[in-house]
Amino acid sequence: MLDMDSSDSWRRAFHVELRAQAIGLAWRGWAVLPGTYPAGSQWAGREGVENTGPQPVHADWQERIGTKPEQVATWWTGQPYSLLLATGVTLDAIEVPGHLGRGAARVLRAVGLPVPILATPDDRWTFLVHSGQELASPLVEHGDVVLHQAGSWVPLPPTPVEHGVVHWRVRPEVCGWQMPAASLVQDALMDAIANESTYARGGRLVTAD
Repeated sequence: MLDMDSSDSWRRAFHVELRAQAIGLAWRGWAVLPGTYPAGSQWAGREGVENTGPQPVHADWQERIGTKPEQVATWWTGQPYSLLLATGVTLDAIEVPGHLGRGAARVLRAVGLPVPILATPDDRWTFLVHSGQELASPLVEHGDVVLHQAGSWVPLPPTPVEHGVVHWRVRPEVCGWQMPAASLVQDALMDAIANESTYARGGRLVTAD
């Protein structure tokens, strides 16, 4: 967790950037929401403090999806709220462990397909995709792949989390703000899993690096 003994400097460093990112993404039609933020060893922003976060500040957050950018801007005028993306609206998010994310990113680079990817300090990678497609069976069976759809959310950069901040591995600008079909990312993840299995059996792992 960020050291909140220096909370004033932290707020100054993050508040402006979080608000700017929220407004910019709202204008692009992303379903952004304010989330709780670190306060000492706990999370603040809702009534009282909580032990886990970031989570949506508003209890009725699902009813607020689609709020106009002008109103979104007012949500970040007071506190350095985290920046959350409500999934299942126009975008879903596929969250995987870092080793699998890196493998899939290599596959995608090899075919020239840039995909927005964000990562957390605890080495979880998240791929942003068009919404509406369920996980393929091999990914469900993998057990460490999480599909965020309706009723869920993911933190967006530069949201503070334990041990650091959420950051982009591949920014949306790189792909011209065009989100990929979920099937393309899922295929890359399955290729990455197959490559890992080949390597574990003593075969030669071929990457795009």
